[in-house]
Amino acid sequence: MNITKEQIDELNAVVKVAITKEDYQDRVDGILKDYRKSANIPGFRKGHVPMGLIKKQYGKAVLVDEVNKLLQDNLNKYLTEEKLDVLGNPLPKQQDNFDWDKDEFDFEFEIGLAPDFQVALETKQPITQYKIVADKKMVDEQVERIQKQYGKLVSKEKVAKDFEVTGTFKNEEEEIDKKTTLELDKIKSKKALDALVGSKVGDTIKLKSKGLFKEDYLTSSAFGVSQDKAEGLDIEAEFTIEEINERELAALDQELFDKLFGKDEVKTEKELKEKIKEDSEKQFEQQSDQKLLNDITEHFIENTKFELPAGFLTKWIQMTGEEQLSEEQANEEYEKSEKGLRYQLIEGKIIKENDLQIQLEELKEFAKGFIKSQMAQFGQLNPQEEELENIANRVLSNQDEVKRLSEQLMSQKLLDLYKEKVNLKEKEITYEDFVKEVYG
Repeated sequence: MNITKEQIDELNAVVKVAITKEDYQDRVDGILKDYRKSANIPGFRKGHVPMGLIKKQYGKAVLVDEVNKLLQDNLNKYLTEEKLDVLGNPLPKQQDNFDWDKDEFDFEFEIGLAPDFQVALETKQPITQYKIVADKKMVDEQVERIQKQYGKLVSKEKVAKDFEVTGTFKNEEEEIDKKTTLELDKIKSKKALDALVGSKVGDTIKLKSKGLFKEDYLTSSAFGVSQDKAEGLDIEAEFTIEEINERELAALDQELFDKLFGKDEVKTEKELKEKIKEDSEKQFEQQSDQKLLNDITEHFIENTKFELPAGFLTKWIQMTGEEQLSEEQANEEYEKSEKGLRYQLIEGKIIKENDLQIQLEELKEFAKGFIKSQMAQFGQLNPQEEELENIANRVLSNQDEVKRLSEQLMSQKLLDLYKEKVNLKEKEITYEDFVKEVYG
């Protein structure tokens, strides 16, 4: 067998494979002998069928199968040994005069080669790294939410500002009959507030759905309709009051602090606010880190210039999908995937040049941290090490989970590298302003 490479240009080549009879004959003969031993053909005893008949019946199929296996094994071996960084998979070139009745076979494969390029981690222009802080307003609002959550409801005769009113919405045309609780501090419509304040149990008030709440997502649950329907809902519904309550805020005392954080972890209102601020800003780090990772990714894609074997990749997309695409469809698919492919190549080069690796024990510790954070959400704050070890082992026995966690851990390693190497400019910002600036 002889394998050679013809370089077309920097990004495209053709690999030629010449297979002779000596390369495949022993394998074909061995398989046909096994067929002869087990062949069951009328008129012949088992194991005594003439080899000529076996070859006539099975020879061509066995030959094709064995040559293709030989071809694939040796082609992959060649690409590995020659250290050819290929994109996609080799594509066989069409040969109109190919003949399986010959003793020698020549095959040609088109390959697309990964470009050679450099990634400059030290960016010329600084990239913004957001430091999201919990300001006084946010902390005070969180304290009030906690007081409401742990407070108690006190029944009242008449509706007043900031009360909670439970009742039933009805609208025959839209088939709405939904019992719900309205928190008046979440009502946006002044007309609705004026109608509710002063009302009593048993009163029926007409309320318009459009613009009723400060947050649009509340419409869906209040009226018992899907989120899609809620977005365009513009009706008048009757709301019949069944309960009126004032939520009495919980006292900021040691009993509440112990419920929230464990015995004597927090002892004063000042410490409570410091704890809320600290915990909030830890959560914000995930959002700011994701924003930083996205911005650096975009920067590398925009500023790392290299060509791709676009023609080869388009043809590869066209030929290797579940259904063969038209040339136009393949071009569209390539345009959609080009940006992602560029970053895969950039990321791969960064990982290789900076020797970023994931060890099994490291992945297990990462999995334990992930499991521990999930358990904390359900109130299990101090799981035993043995329990974490057992759960982590079960998780890592699933290859899909291994892949997912490995990708997350590598993203964290890349982020740590970027924070060390990339030119960053820290910007302190409140969460409210972060949302406006980043998401509009």
